[in-house]
Amino acid sequence: MTLAVFFGCSFIAFGPALGLCLFSVVREPLRVIILIAGAFFWLVSLLLSSLVWFIAVKASDPGDEPLQKGLLIFGVLFSVLLQEAFRFLYYKLLRKAIEGLVALSEDGCSPISIQQMAYVAGLGFGLMSGAFSMINLLADALGPGTVGIHGDSQLYFLTSAFMTMVMIFLHTFWGILFFHGCETQRWWEMVAVIFTHLIVSGLTFWNPLYLGSLVPSYLLMFATAAWAYVLSGGCTQNLLRSLQGQQSETSPQPGS
Repeated sequence: MTLAVFFGCSFIAFGPALGLCLFSVVREPLRVIILIAGAFFWLVSLLLSSLVWFIAVKASDPGDEPLQKGLLIFGVLFSVLLQEAFRFLYYKLLRKAIEGLVALSEDGCSPISIQQMAYVAGLGFGLMSGAFSMINLLADALGPGTVGIHGDSQLYFLTSAFMTMVMIFLHTFWGILFFHGCETQRWWEMVAVIFTHLIVSGLTFWNPLYLGSLVPSYLLMFATAAWAYVLSGGCTQNLLRSLQGQQSETSPQPGS
């Protein structure tokens, strides 16, 4: 049973994102580099925020529960702001990289667009975020022990996997929105990314009331996905054409 939980939660949390990597990233070495660098930037932001939170906890009274809860809220807030600050720094770095690639290219064009960079960078942020969210839980899923034996929810691992999946996708969409805001100087798009990031992170305080965190997070994910799709140049007509084209290719033809 533990192996089934381990593999099931792993595929739920990382399966869709790994599929995106296989079909849209690994074939291009430059995209792989951007993905790894994005994961590194997120890792550095986590390291710095963890260091600040650790110092704050050690310098406070561990027996003061309201203070410790306040420090936890402060740690989440500071971590979100630091992640978005590093996302901005990563945008600046990639922008300089594009200018260098254009200068070195023979035709004066960049081999990768800013939209593609935003997508891959956001996916790198999301994958590293998901890895740190689930690695310890997946290790515990292998046992020994039984989830919910003391009356707690038996859906802990499953809901954690679904939450990890939504965070990976949200980071991907946030990357597209944030980079577009930086590129067009629409600062309200960047503020919207920070605001929704804070909302999703704050929703986790509802746990173990999992519906209170999962349902709003997925609604925000669909909203940001639609927004990112539009900003990337997509429209409803193109989406309908692609779906109709796929159906026409897969549907059997008369007389075949």
